[in-house]
Amino acid sequence: MRTGNEPVTARSPLRLRFWLSLWGMVWAAAGAAAFALAGRPGWAAACAALVVLAGVDLAVVVRHIRQGPHYQPGRDVPPYEPPRQGS
Repeated sequence: MRTGNEPVTARSPLRLRFWLSLWGMVWAAAGAAAFALAGRPGWAAACAALVVLAGVDLAVVVRHIRQGPHYQPGRDVPPYEPPRQGS
């Protein structure tokens, strides 16, 4: 809900989330490979699941970045009225 006191220069942390997802994917893939070579299939599967999870997050972040900025109301738009309790 918009209250009217949001920061004017607020930015989305999508670029940071992009790099963290990429970093996590690299490390999880390395862990999956290392555990597979070490003969630990359970840990390798867990790391592979993390690779998939980080890949999905990376795809969502890239999609959001490519969508570009969305409309945000300016200072001249008053805040929404809060919902009223009861009648």
